[in-house]
Amino acid sequence: MKAILVANPKGGAGKTTLSINLAGWLAAQGEAVNLLDMDRQKSAARWLARRPSHLPPIGLAGSGKERADWLVIDSPAGLHGKNLEHAVKLVTRVLVPITPSLFDIQASQDFLQTLAEEKKVRQGKIAIGIVGMRMAPRTRAAATLEQYLHRLELPVIAYLHETQQYVNAAFEGKTLFDLPPHLAYSERESWAPLVNWLA
Repeated sequence: MKAILVANPKGGAGKTTLSINLAGWLAAQGEAVNLLDMDRQKSAARWLARRPSHLPPIGLAGSGKERADWLVIDSPAGLHGKNLEHAVKLVTRVLVPITPSLFDIQASQDFLQTLAEEKKVRQGKIAIGIVGMRMAPRTRAAATLEQYLHRLELPVIAYLHETQQYVNAAFEGKTLFDLPPHLAYSERESWAPLVNWLA
């Protein structure tokens, strides 16, 4: 099973939005995918309970369902120490969503440094990718993020711009990839670099 950890130590970074839409993209490709909700608020699990049965299925990890080909882990804010070590051991990819704020970028510094020091990361067994959330490329915020990450030798693999489509879809238990293409064309286009990185 392939596993992806979505993590950032700061609340409000977009972890759940990224996790559920990533699971939705995998499901839309015909992949068997489970979502593991580690957050105390259980937002991803509650969203999944609202998901219409006619849409491509996404399982809830730990519910006793069949084993999946993919596992997407929505982690809690403040993930660190033994919990971070345990989560990293399960995965081959880590996605770190970061919002366009100097404070959010700075708050992620220690976390990214800790990630870089994990044994599997140093051995090249885990890839780390940064996702600019609610951020457009070629903006001052994007340039600041890229300059900061250049020192850590970490790539920004995608910029997902701010849009109500994420919010509207989530209310219905859907993702961008469950909406008619004409309603979410530009949003899906912004996902192309991310899904290419996963491949």
